[in-house]
Amino acid sequence: MSRYVLALDQGTTSSRAILFDHEGNVRASASMEFRQHYPRPGWVEHDAEEIWRSQIATAEKVLATGQASADDVVAIGITNQRETVVLWDRATGKPVHRAIVWQCRRTAEACDRIRQQGFDRTLREKTGLVTDAYFSGTKIAWLLENVPGLRERAERGELAAGTIDSWLIWNLTAGRAHVTDVSNASRTMLFNLHTLQWDEEILRYFKIPPSLLPTVQASSGVLGETRLWGKSIPIAGVAGDQQASLFGHQCFEPGSAKNTYGTGLFLLMNAGEEIPRSDSGLIATAAWQRNGRTVYALEGSVFIAGAAIQWLRDGLRLIESAEESEALARTVPDTGGVYLVPAFVGLGAPHWDPYARGVVVGLTRGTERAHLVRAALEAMTFQTREVLEAMAQDAGHPPERLRVDGGAARNDFLCQFQADILGLPVERPATTEATALGAAYLAGLGVGFWKDERELASQLRMARRFEPQMSPARRDELFAGWRRAVGRAKGWAH
Repeated sequence: MSRYVLALDQGTTSSRAILFDHEGNVRASASMEFRQHYPRPGWVEHDAEEIWRSQIATAEKVLATGQASADDVVAIGITNQRETVVLWDRATGKPVHRAIVWQCRRTAEACDRIRQQGFDRTLREKTGLVTDAYFSGTKIAWLLENVPGLRERAERGELAAGTIDSWLIWNLTAGRAHVTDVSNASRTMLFNLHTLQWDEEILRYFKIPPSLLPTVQASSGVLGETRLWGKSIPIAGVAGDQQASLFGHQCFEPGSAKNTYGTGLFLLMNAGEEIPRSDSGLIATAAWQRNGRTVYALEGSVFIAGAAIQWLRDGLRLIESAEESEALARTVPDTGGVYLVPAFVGLGAPHWDPYARGVVVGLTRGTERAHLVRAALEAMTFQTREVLEAMAQDAGHPPERLRVDGGAARNDFLCQFQADILGLPVERPATTEATALGAAYLAGLGVGFWKDERELASQLRMARRFEPQMSPARRDELFAGWRRAVGRAKGWAH
Protein backbone atom coordinates (compact mmCIF):
# COMPACT_ATOMS: atom_id res chain seq x y z
CA MET A 1 0.00 0.00 0.00
CA SER A 2 1.32 3.47 -0.89
CA ARG A 3 2.28 5.37 2.23
CA TYR A 4 3.38 8.83 1.15
CA VAL A 5 2.67 11.89 -0.94
CA LEU A 6 5.74 13.41 -2.58
CA ALA A 7 5.65 17.21 -2.65
CA LEU A 8 7.90 19.07 -5.09
CA ASP A 9 8.41 22.64 -3.87
CA GLN A 10 10.18 24.62 -6.57
CA GLY A 11 11.15 28.01 -5.14
CA THR A 12 12.97 31.12 -6.28
CA THR A 13 16.38 30.22 -4.87
CA SER A 14 16.12 26.47 -4.25
CA SER A 15 14.23 23.32 -5.16
CA ARG A 16 12.86 21.14 -2.36
CA ALA A 17 11.24 17.74 -2.13
CA ILE A 18 9.37 16.45 0.92
CA LEU A 19 7.72 13.12 1.71
CA PHE A 20 4.54 13.47 3.81
CA ASP A 21 2.80 10.55 5.48
CA HIS A 22 -0.94 10.15 6.04
CA GLU A 23 -0.77 12.13 9.30
CA GLY A 24 0.83 15.08 7.52
CA ASN A 25 4.24 14.47 9.09
CA VAL A 26 7.47 15.13 7.22
CA ARG A 27 9.20 11.78 6.75
CA ALA A 28 12.13 13.03 4.68
CA SER A 29 13.18 16.24 2.93
CA ALA A 30 15.92 17.50 0.65
CA SER A 31 16.77 20.83 -0.92
CA MET A 32 19.23 22.23 -3.45
CA GLU A 33 20.02 25.84 -4.31
CA PHE A 34 20.51 26.96 -7.90
CA ARG A 35 22.11 29.96 -9.54
CA GLN A 36 20.55 33.39 -9.92
CA HIS A 37 21.38 35.36 -13.08
CA TYR A 38 21.35 39.18 -13.19
CA PRO A 39 22.15 40.18 -16.80
CA ARG A 40 21.29 43.86 -16.16
CA PRO A 41 20.25 45.96 -13.14
CA GLY A 42 16.67 45.00 -12.25
CA TRP A 43 16.70 41.91 -14.50
CA VAL A 44 16.53 38.41 -12.98
CA GLU A 45 16.76 35.09 -14.84
CA HIS A 46 16.99 31.36 -14.09
CA ASP A 47 18.34 28.44 -16.08
CA ALA A 48 15.18 26.32 -16.50
CA GLU A 49 17.20 23.16 -17.11
CA GLU A 50 19.09 23.74 -13.87
CA ILE A 51 15.74 24.12 -12.10
CA TRP A 52 14.63 20.76 -13.51
CA ARG A 53 17.91 19.03 -12.62
CA SER A 54 17.82 20.39 -9.06
CA GLN A 55 14.17 19.42 -8.61
CA ILE A 56 14.59 15.85 -9.84
CA ALA A 57 17.78 15.47 -7.80
CA THR A 58 15.98 16.45 -4.59
CA ALA A 59 13.12 14.08 -5.40
CA GLU A 60 15.51 11.18 -5.85
CA LYS A 61 17.42 12.12 -2.71
CA VAL A 62 14.30 12.31 -0.60
CA LEU A 63 13.14 8.89 -1.76
CA ALA A 64 16.53 7.46 -0.86
CA THR A 65 16.63 9.25 2.51
CA GLY A 66 13.11 8.12 3.32
CA GLN A 67 13.92 4.57 2.20
CA ALA A 68 10.95 4.75 -0.15
CA SER A 69 10.36 3.46 -3.63
CA ALA A 70 7.88 4.49 -6.29
CA ASP A 71 5.51 1.87 -4.87
CA ASP A 72 5.37 3.89 -1.64
CA VAL A 73 4.24 7.11 -3.34
CA VAL A 74 0.51 7.50 -3.89
CA ALA A 75 0.73 10.84 -5.69
CA ILE A 76 2.93 13.84 -6.46
CA GLY A 77 1.99 17.41 -5.57
CA ILE A 78 3.72 20.40 -7.14
CA THR A 79 4.01 23.93 -5.84
CA ASN A 80 6.15 26.57 -7.46
CA GLN A 81 7.40 30.12 -7.78
CA ARG A 82 4.50 31.51 -9.71
CA GLU A 83 5.06 34.24 -12.29
CA THR A 84 8.41 32.98 -13.59
CA VAL A 85 8.07 32.08 -17.28
CA VAL A 86 9.78 29.47 -19.49
CA LEU A 87 9.56 29.11 -23.27
CA TRP A 88 10.72 25.81 -24.72
CA ASP A 89 10.86 23.82 -27.95
CA ARG A 90 8.07 21.26 -28.13
CA ALA A 91 10.17 18.84 -30.20
CA THR A 92 13.35 18.86 -28.13
CA GLY A 93 12.00 19.96 -24.76
CA LYS A 94 14.86 22.46 -24.51
CA PRO A 95 14.33 26.06 -23.31
CA VAL A 96 14.83 28.69 -26.01
CA HIS A 97 15.83 31.36 -23.46
CA ARG A 98 16.54 31.58 -19.76
CA ALA A 99 13.43 31.74 -17.60
CA ILE A 100 12.38 35.31 -16.76
CA VAL A 101 11.86 35.44 -13.00
CA TRP A 102 8.90 37.01 -11.22
CA GLN A 103 11.24 39.58 -9.67
CA CYS A 104 12.45 40.82 -13.07
CA ARG A 105 11.69 44.45 -13.90
CA ARG A 106 12.49 44.44 -17.64
CA THR A 107 8.87 45.01 -18.68
CA ALA A 108 8.22 48.00 -16.40
CA GLU A 109 8.18 50.42 -19.35
CA ALA A 110 5.82 48.13 -21.27
CA CYS A 111 3.48 48.30 -18.28
CA ASP A 112 3.72 52.09 -18.39
CA ARG A 113 2.55 51.99 -22.02
CA ILE A 114 -0.34 49.69 -21.13
CA ARG A 115 -1.51 52.20 -18.54
CA GLN A 116 -1.11 55.09 -20.97
CA GLN A 117 -3.31 53.23 -23.45
CA GLY A 118 -5.90 52.55 -20.76
CA PHE A 119 -5.80 48.77 -21.21
CA ASP A 120 -4.81 48.34 -17.55
CA ARG A 121 -8.49 48.81 -16.66
CA THR A 122 -9.43 45.84 -18.86
CA LEU A 123 -6.69 43.75 -17.27
CA ARG A 124 -7.81 44.69 -13.77
CA GLU A 125 -11.45 43.87 -14.47
CA LYS A 126 -10.81 40.55 -16.18
CA THR A 127 -7.78 39.18 -14.32
CA GLY A 128 -8.00 40.81 -10.87
CA LEU A 129 -4.38 41.94 -11.23
CA VAL A 130 -2.70 45.32 -11.34
CA THR A 131 -0.55 46.07 -14.38
CA ASP A 132 2.96 45.33 -13.21
CA ALA A 133 6.10 43.66 -14.53
CA TYR A 134 5.67 41.09 -11.74
CA PHE A 135 3.13 39.07 -13.73
CA SER A 136 3.83 36.67 -16.59
CA GLY A 137 1.99 38.10 -19.57
CA THR A 138 4.40 40.93 -20.35
CA LYS A 139 7.33 38.55 -19.90
CA ILE A 140 6.02 36.21 -22.61
CA ALA A 141 5.32 39.19 -24.88
CA TRP A 142 8.87 40.49 -24.28
CA LEU A 143 10.43 37.16 -25.29
CA LEU A 144 8.37 36.97 -28.49
CA GLU A 145 9.23 40.55 -29.36
CA ASN A 146 12.93 40.64 -28.45
CA VAL A 147 14.42 37.20 -29.10
CA PRO A 148 14.96 36.72 -32.85
CA GLY A 149 12.82 34.03 -34.44
CA LEU A 150 10.65 33.21 -31.42
CA ARG A 151 7.48 34.91 -32.66
CA GLU A 152 7.59 33.06 -35.99
CA ARG A 153 8.23 29.76 -34.25
CA ALA A 154 5.46 30.39 -31.74
CA GLU A 155 2.98 31.15 -34.51
CA ARG A 156 3.96 27.88 -36.23
CA GLY A 157 3.11 26.00 -33.02
CA GLU A 158 6.70 24.90 -32.39
CA LEU A 159 7.01 26.39 -28.89
CA ALA A 160 5.37 25.97 -25.52
CA ALA A 161 5.18 28.53 -22.72
CA GLY A 162 4.36 28.10 -19.10
CA THR A 163 5.03 28.90 -15.51
CA ILE A 164 7.35 26.61 -13.57
CA ASP A 165 4.62 24.10 -12.71
CA SER A 166 3.99 23.54 -16.43
CA TRP A 167 7.72 23.17 -17.09
CA LEU A 168 8.08 20.54 -14.34
CA ILE A 169 5.00 18.60 -15.46
CA TRP A 170 6.23 18.61 -19.08
CA ASN A 171 9.49 17.04 -17.94
CA LEU A 172 7.90 14.64 -15.48
CA THR A 173 5.56 13.35 -18.19
CA ALA A 174 8.19 13.32 -20.97
CA GLY A 175 6.24 15.94 -22.88
CA ARG A 176 2.88 14.18 -22.73
CA ALA A 177 1.17 16.90 -20.66
CA HIS A 178 1.25 20.66 -21.15
CA VAL A 179 -0.99 21.78 -18.31
CA THR A 180 -1.31 24.23 -15.44
CA ASP A 181 -3.86 24.82 -12.69
CA VAL A 182 -6.17 27.78 -12.09
CA SER A 183 -4.02 29.25 -9.31
CA ASN A 184 -0.95 29.54 -11.53
CA ALA A 185 -2.97 30.60 -14.57
CA SER A 186 -4.44 33.45 -12.55
CA ARG A 187 -0.94 34.93 -12.11
CA THR A 188 -0.23 35.38 -15.82
CA MET A 189 -2.39 38.47 -16.52
CA LEU A 190 -3.79 36.42 -19.42
CA PHE A 191 -6.46 34.44 -17.52
CA ASN A 192 -10.03 35.62 -17.07
CA LEU A 193 -11.17 35.02 -13.48
CA HIS A 194 -14.84 35.25 -14.54
CA THR A 195 -14.74 32.66 -17.33
CA LEU A 196 -11.78 30.67 -15.91
CA GLN A 197 -10.24 30.56 -19.38
CA TRP A 198 -7.42 32.25 -21.29
CA ASP A 199 -8.86 35.56 -22.46
CA GLU A 200 -8.92 36.05 -26.24
CA GLU A 201 -8.97 39.86 -26.09
CA ILE A 202 -5.92 39.96 -23.80
CA LEU A 203 -4.01 37.44 -25.89
CA ARG A 204 -4.65 39.54 -29.01
CA TYR A 205 -3.46 42.67 -27.21
CA PHE A 206 -0.19 41.02 -26.17
CA LYS A 207 0.13 39.21 -29.55
CA ILE A 208 0.50 35.85 -27.81
CA PRO A 209 -0.61 32.78 -29.84
CA PRO A 210 -3.06 30.66 -27.77
CA SER A 211 -1.21 27.51 -28.90
CA LEU A 212 1.72 28.51 -26.68
CA LEU A 213 -0.26 28.15 -23.48
CA PRO A 214 -1.02 25.10 -21.34
CA THR A 215 -4.44 23.60 -20.71
CA VAL A 216 -5.89 24.89 -17.43
CA GLN A 217 -7.09 22.24 -14.99
CA ALA A 218 -8.25 21.98 -11.38
CA SER A 219 -5.70 22.25 -8.56
CA SER A 220 -6.66 18.86 -7.11
CA GLY A 221 -7.10 15.83 -9.36
CA VAL A 222 -4.90 13.94 -11.79
CA LEU A 223 -3.18 16.30 -14.24
CA GLY A 224 -0.73 13.76 -15.61
CA GLU A 225 1.52 10.88 -14.57
CA THR A 226 5.22 10.25 -14.37
CA ARG A 227 7.05 7.00 -15.05
CA LEU A 228 10.51 8.23 -14.10
CA TRP A 229 10.94 5.71 -11.31
CA GLY A 230 9.64 2.62 -13.12
CA LYS A 231 6.03 2.95 -12.02
CA SER A 232 3.20 5.27 -13.01
CA ILE A 233 2.67 7.89 -10.29
CA PRO A 234 -0.14 10.44 -10.72
CA ILE A 235 0.59 14.14 -10.52
CA ALA A 236 -2.58 14.99 -8.63
CA GLY A 237 -2.10 18.39 -7.02
CA VAL A 238 -0.73 21.68 -8.32
CA ALA A 239 -0.88 25.19 -6.90
CA GLY A 240 1.25 28.29 -6.92
CA ASP A 241 3.37 28.49 -3.80
CA GLN A 242 1.33 31.08 -1.94
CA GLN A 243 -2.04 29.49 -2.69
CA ALA A 244 -0.59 26.14 -1.65
CA SER A 245 0.54 27.73 1.60
CA LEU A 246 -2.97 29.07 2.23
CA PHE A 247 -4.30 25.53 1.73
CA GLY A 248 -1.54 24.03 3.88
CA HIS A 249 -2.46 26.39 6.72
CA GLN A 250 -6.04 25.10 6.36
CA CYS A 251 -7.37 28.60 5.77
CA PHE A 252 -10.53 27.09 4.35
CA GLU A 253 -12.93 29.70 5.77
CA PRO A 254 -13.43 33.18 4.26
CA GLY A 255 -11.51 35.76 6.30
CA SER A 256 -8.74 33.42 7.42
CA ALA A 257 -5.24 34.59 6.47
CA LYS A 258 -1.62 33.53 6.34
CA ASN A 259 1.74 35.18 5.68
CA THR A 260 4.75 33.48 4.11
CA TYR A 261 8.23 34.85 4.78
CA GLY A 262 10.30 33.55 1.89
CA THR A 263 12.36 35.31 -0.74
CA GLY A 264 9.42 37.70 -0.85
CA LEU A 265 6.54 38.13 1.52
CA PHE A 266 3.02 37.06 0.61
CA LEU A 267 -0.09 37.67 2.66
CA LEU A 268 -3.28 35.96 1.47
CA MET A 269 -6.81 36.01 2.85
CA ASN A 270 -9.46 33.50 1.81
CA ALA A 271 -12.21 35.46 0.02
CA GLY A 272 -14.62 32.57 -0.58
CA GLU A 273 -16.22 31.75 -3.93
CA GLU A 274 -16.84 35.35 -5.00
CA ILE A 275 -14.12 37.26 -6.84
CA PRO A 276 -12.95 40.00 -4.45
CA ARG A 277 -12.27 43.60 -5.47
CA SER A 278 -9.54 45.82 -4.08
CA ASP A 279 -9.29 49.59 -4.04
CA SER A 280 -6.23 49.50 -1.80
CA GLY A 281 -3.45 48.10 -3.97
CA LEU A 282 -4.12 44.39 -3.48
CA ILE A 283 -4.95 41.81 -6.13
CA ALA A 284 -7.61 39.16 -6.60
CA THR A 285 -6.33 35.69 -7.36
CA ALA A 286 -7.66 32.16 -7.73
CA ALA A 287 -6.66 30.28 -4.59
CA TRP A 288 -7.53 26.76 -5.73
CA GLN A 289 -10.13 24.73 -7.58
CA ARG A 290 -11.38 21.42 -6.23
CA ASN A 291 -14.49 19.34 -6.83
CA GLY A 292 -15.83 21.96 -9.23
CA ARG A 293 -15.54 24.80 -6.68
CA THR A 294 -13.16 27.71 -7.19
CA VAL A 295 -11.99 29.60 -4.12
CA TYR A 296 -10.53 33.10 -4.47
CA ALA A 297 -8.19 35.14 -2.32
CA LEU A 298 -7.09 38.70 -1.70
CA GLU A 299 -3.31 38.94 -1.87
CA GLY A 300 -0.60 41.40 -1.04
CA SER A 301 2.69 40.52 -2.73
CA VAL A 302 5.93 42.00 -1.38
CA PHE A 303 8.95 41.32 -3.55
CA ILE A 304 11.81 41.29 -1.04
CA ALA A 305 11.68 39.86 2.48
CA GLY A 306 14.04 36.98 3.30
CA ALA A 307 16.09 38.01 0.26
CA ALA A 308 17.20 41.06 2.27
CA ILE A 309 18.73 38.73 4.87
CA GLN A 310 20.36 36.79 2.04
CA TRP A 311 21.78 40.08 0.76
CA LEU A 312 23.22 40.90 4.18
CA ARG A 313 24.83 37.44 4.17
CA ASP A 314 26.08 37.15 0.59
CA GLY A 315 26.32 40.75 -0.58
CA LEU A 316 27.55 42.64 2.46
CA ARG A 317 28.85 39.63 4.42
CA LEU A 318 27.52 41.06 7.68
CA ILE A 319 26.35 37.63 8.81
CA GLU A 320 27.44 34.09 8.03
CA SER A 321 23.97 32.51 8.08
CA ALA A 322 20.34 33.58 8.11
CA GLU A 323 19.95 31.88 11.50
CA GLU A 324 22.52 34.27 12.97
CA SER A 325 20.21 37.23 12.33
CA GLU A 326 17.94 36.50 15.30
CA ALA A 327 20.69 36.42 17.92
CA LEU A 328 22.36 39.51 16.44
CA ALA A 329 19.08 41.47 16.38
CA ARG A 330 18.59 40.75 20.07
CA THR A 331 21.94 42.33 21.00
CA VAL A 332 20.47 45.82 20.48
CA PRO A 333 17.27 47.20 22.05
CA ASP A 334 16.14 48.75 18.74
CA THR A 335 17.54 49.83 15.37
CA GLY A 336 18.75 53.18 16.66
CA GLY A 337 16.37 54.88 14.26
CA VAL A 338 17.63 52.96 11.20
CA TYR A 339 15.15 51.76 8.57
CA LEU A 340 16.03 49.46 5.67
CA VAL A 341 13.54 49.52 2.77
CA PRO A 342 14.49 46.49 0.63
CA ALA A 343 13.02 47.77 -2.64
CA PHE A 344 15.80 46.09 -4.63
CA VAL A 345 13.44 45.25 -7.51
CA GLY A 346 10.83 47.91 -6.87
CA LEU A 347 7.91 47.89 -4.46
CA GLY A 348 4.99 45.50 -4.72
CA ALA A 349 1.73 45.75 -2.79
CA PRO A 350 0.27 48.11 -1.89
CA HIS A 351 2.55 50.63 -3.70
CA TRP A 352 3.31 48.96 -7.05
CA ASP A 353 6.28 51.17 -7.86
CA PRO A 354 8.70 49.39 -10.24
CA TYR A 355 11.08 52.35 -10.05
CA ALA A 356 11.56 52.27 -6.28
CA ARG A 357 14.96 51.11 -5.07
CA GLY A 358 16.36 50.02 -1.74
CA VAL A 359 17.37 52.62 0.82
CA VAL A 360 18.84 52.70 4.31
CA VAL A 361 17.96 55.80 6.31
CA GLY A 362 18.74 57.02 9.81
CA LEU A 363 22.42 56.05 9.86
CA THR A 364 24.65 57.61 12.50
CA ARG A 365 28.20 57.00 13.69
CA GLY A 366 26.68 54.75 16.32
CA THR A 367 25.12 52.40 13.74
CA GLU A 368 26.52 48.87 13.90
CA ARG A 369 25.83 45.74 11.89
CA ALA A 370 23.34 44.55 14.52
CA HIS A 371 21.21 47.62 13.83
CA LEU A 372 21.19 46.88 10.08
CA VAL A 373 20.32 43.22 10.63
CA ARG A 374 17.52 44.13 13.01
CA ALA A 375 16.26 46.74 10.53
CA ALA A 376 16.08 44.07 7.80
CA LEU A 377 13.98 41.82 10.05
CA GLU A 378 11.75 44.68 11.14
CA ALA A 379 11.22 45.63 7.47
CA MET A 380 9.37 42.34 6.97
CA THR A 381 6.93 43.20 9.74
CA PHE A 382 6.34 46.75 8.53
CA GLN A 383 5.65 45.54 4.98
CA THR A 384 3.23 42.98 6.40
CA ARG A 385 1.37 45.72 8.28
CA GLU A 386 1.07 47.81 5.10
CA VAL A 387 -0.57 44.88 3.32
CA LEU A 388 -2.77 43.91 6.26
CA GLU A 389 -4.11 47.45 6.58
CA ALA A 390 -5.00 47.44 2.88
CA MET A 391 -6.62 44.02 3.30
CA ALA A 392 -8.70 45.21 6.24
CA GLN A 393 -9.87 48.20 4.21
CA ASP A 394 -10.93 46.01 1.28
CA ALA A 395 -12.53 43.25 3.33
CA GLY A 396 -14.05 45.57 5.93
CA HIS A 397 -12.19 43.91 8.80
CA PRO A 398 -8.76 42.52 9.62
CA PRO A 399 -8.26 38.80 10.28
CA GLU A 400 -8.52 37.69 13.89
CA ARG A 401 -5.04 36.17 13.75
CA LEU A 402 -2.21 35.65 11.30
CA ARG A 403 -0.69 32.25 10.59
CA VAL A 404 2.90 32.29 9.39
CA ASP A 405 5.32 30.03 7.56
CA GLY A 406 8.50 30.18 5.51
CA GLY A 407 12.12 30.07 6.58
CA ALA A 408 12.06 33.34 8.53
CA ALA A 409 8.97 32.24 10.47
CA ARG A 410 11.29 30.08 12.57
CA ASN A 411 12.75 33.33 13.93
CA ASP A 412 11.13 34.02 17.31
CA PHE A 413 12.25 37.65 17.32
CA LEU A 414 10.57 38.23 13.96
CA CYS A 415 7.31 36.57 14.99
CA GLN A 416 7.08 38.51 18.25
CA PHE A 417 7.88 41.82 16.57
CA GLN A 418 5.28 40.99 13.91
CA ALA A 419 2.61 40.47 16.58
CA ASP A 420 3.67 43.74 18.23
CA ILE A 421 3.52 45.81 15.03
CA LEU A 422 0.18 44.34 13.95
CA GLY A 423 -1.49 44.23 17.34
CA LEU A 424 -2.69 40.74 16.39
CA PRO A 425 -1.75 37.24 17.56
CA VAL A 426 0.70 35.45 15.27
CA GLU A 427 0.43 31.66 15.10
CA ARG A 428 3.26 29.41 13.95
CA PRO A 429 2.29 25.83 13.07
CA ALA A 430 4.33 22.85 14.20
CA THR A 431 5.48 22.47 10.60
CA THR A 432 6.59 25.61 8.79
CA GLU A 433 6.49 23.66 5.50
CA ALA A 434 2.96 24.86 4.81
CA THR A 435 3.63 25.42 1.10
CA ALA A 436 4.77 21.87 0.42
CA LEU A 437 2.10 20.52 2.77
CA GLY A 438 -0.59 22.35 0.81
CA ALA A 439 0.62 20.77 -2.43
CA ALA A 440 0.66 17.38 -0.71
CA TYR A 441 -2.87 17.88 0.62
CA LEU A 442 -4.20 18.83 -2.83
CA ALA A 443 -2.52 15.79 -4.40
CA GLY A 444 -3.66 13.40 -1.67
CA LEU A 445 -7.23 14.66 -1.87
CA GLY A 446 -7.04 14.29 -5.65
CA VAL A 447 -6.47 10.53 -5.38
CA GLY A 448 -8.48 9.80 -2.23
CA PHE A 449 -5.49 9.45 0.10
CA TRP A 450 -7.41 11.89 2.30
CA LYS A 451 -11.19 12.09 2.12
CA ASP A 452 -11.88 15.81 2.58
CA GLU A 453 -10.83 18.97 4.42
CA ARG A 454 -12.51 17.79 7.62
CA GLU A 455 -10.13 14.85 7.80
CA LEU A 456 -7.19 17.25 7.54
CA ALA A 457 -8.36 19.36 10.51
CA SER A 458 -6.96 16.89 13.03
CA GLN A 459 -3.48 17.45 11.60
CA LEU A 460 -3.36 21.20 12.31
CA ARG A 461 -1.00 21.71 15.22
CA MET A 462 0.35 25.05 16.44
CA ALA A 463 3.87 25.19 17.83
CA ARG A 464 3.58 28.66 19.34
CA ARG A 465 1.28 31.67 19.54
CA PHE A 466 2.85 35.14 19.84
CA GLU A 467 0.69 37.75 21.58
CA PRO A 468 1.17 41.52 21.07
CA GLN A 469 3.18 43.16 23.86
CA MET A 470 4.02 46.60 22.45
CA SER A 471 1.97 49.66 23.33
CA PRO A 472 -0.22 51.06 20.52
CA ALA A 473 1.61 54.40 20.73
CA ARG A 474 5.03 52.82 20.22
CA ARG A 475 3.66 50.59 17.44
CA ASP A 476 2.32 53.58 15.53
CA GLU A 477 5.48 55.64 16.12
CA LEU A 478 7.69 52.95 14.57
CA PHE A 479 5.31 52.47 11.66
CA ALA A 480 5.22 56.21 10.95
CA GLY A 481 9.02 56.13 10.61
CA TRP A 482 8.73 53.25 8.17
CA ARG A 483 6.31 55.20 6.00
CA ARG A 484 8.73 58.13 5.87
CA ALA A 485 11.52 55.77 4.79
CA VAL A 486 9.36 54.23 2.04
CA GLY A 487 8.73 57.72 0.71
CA ARG A 488 12.50 58.13 0.20
CA ALA A 489 12.67 54.88 -1.83
CA LYS A 490 9.85 55.61 -4.28
CA GLY A 491 10.56 56.55 -7.87
CA TRP A 492 14.34 56.44 -7.46
CA ALA A 493 15.18 54.69 -10.77
CA HIS A 494 12.62 56.48 -12.94
